[in-house]
Amino acid sequence: MPLNRLKTKTMIECLWPYILSLMKDTPVYAYEIRSKIKERYSFEIGNVTAYMILYKLETGGYVRTEWLVKENRQRKYYKITDKGKELLKEGTKYLNNLSKTLSK
Repeated sequence: MPLNRLKTKTMIECLWPYILSLMKDTPVYAYEIRSKIKERYSFEIGNVTAYMILYKLETGGYVRTEWLVKENRQRKYYKITDKGKELLKEGTKYLNNLSKTLSK
């Protein structure tokens, strides 16, 4: 079905906007990304997928890591950088413009 294919392409195959959006307000622990995506956006991703996207985002300078102690455990959290905020802004702008164009 074409709609299901469109959803797959814009959700599962293009996760970086969703992941960066999760980091807008607070750093995110990699393990919790799957549950946060399911909770906020109502779809599921694979176990390794979030780690692969985080690696690419970090390599590109869009996120950085920081170690935080929470619940008496030191964990590696990912935080969006200014470059990542700009990418998210541009990606959101693109998607909004696409939506407007298709709505004409």
